[in-house]
Amino acid sequence: MLTVDGTHLEGGGQVLRLAVALSAISRTPVTVTRIRQNRKNPGLAPQHIAAVRAVAGACDAEYTDLSPGSSQITFTPGQLRWAEQDIDSGTAGSIPLILQAWLPVALHAGGSITVTGGTEVAWSPTIDYLDRVLAPVLRRAGASIEITVLERGYYPRGGGRVHVRVEPARPSPIVIPEEEERRCGIVSCSAGLPGHVVERQAAAARDLLASDLGLSCIATLDPREDGASTGSSVTVWSGAKGAVALGKRGLPAEEVGRAAARALIGECRSPGTVDVHLADQLLVYLALCGGEYSTHTLSMHAKTACWLLSGFGYPVACRENDTVRFSA
Repeated sequence: MLTVDGTHLEGGGQVLRLAVALSAISRTPVTVTRIRQNRKNPGLAPQHIAAVRAVAGACDAEYTDLSPGSSQITFTPGQLRWAEQDIDSGTAGSIPLILQAWLPVALHAGGSITVTGGTEVAWSPTIDYLDRVLAPVLRRAGASIEITVLERGYYPRGGGRVHVRVEPARPSPIVIPEEEERRCGIVSCSAGLPGHVVERQAAAARDLLASDLGLSCIATLDPREDGASTGSSVTVWSGAKGAVALGKRGLPAEEVGRAAARALIGECRSPGTVDVHLADQLLVYLALCGGEYSTHTLSMHAKTACWLLSGFGYPVACRENDTVRFSA
């Protein structure tokens, strides 16, 4: 039984999500202690419980103490298997973060999952970032990942629904072709708002990216007239670098688009083949499949992922010079 200190380094939900994913993949029972102890609301929240349940369903795991506020769980994995699951966080908890725990496990035996919660919420990648930035890197390596946004969901009500289907695969090493960084796209979406909101968000992002970086971006508009919650977001990307921005009451739609564009401009002007957030999200796949990529900053999330991967016997090399380069 491996014991993982949930307060180490990043000390948040990432420790729990990655620990149970690696437990399932390596068939190593794990106890995660002091879960989110230093957070404002310590212990397990509904989205963390949903992530553990999603991983458990993919490997017939047994677990203890999986309840709101719990500071410690034990997770004992079984055999990885194809499973069809329906997971509801019960809140606006981040669907992409739940999928982050499930996806590397599902790649081994395949599976499908429908997750209910928030498709675009604060402190999380959007579901469009997952589909347009992370998933293409894995698809290029040979993974078959289909992501369908059934409903958009925003804080505080949630109600978003996403279906993901993954076929069993043995992906090849992770490779990021540098010449593809100039390819650019925009997804501007909303629920419960006038249709012109997504148009204004996309136009502002497109104009700024064209004037600052000379990028010609194709925009996808996704206005949803109804749904359980109201909100909007913009996701922009150029190759394996992406950025997001969320709308909020009183913030002009144009500023949402420009905020996403400014964040992407910063990433594109920085060294490295991937953005700083994708760098930590890809580490589990790098450790399992091999490969190499770089970014401009060694984030605390990346340090935490490297620490956990090493603890489960999947070391990743990290070299810091003018760029941060990861390889396995």
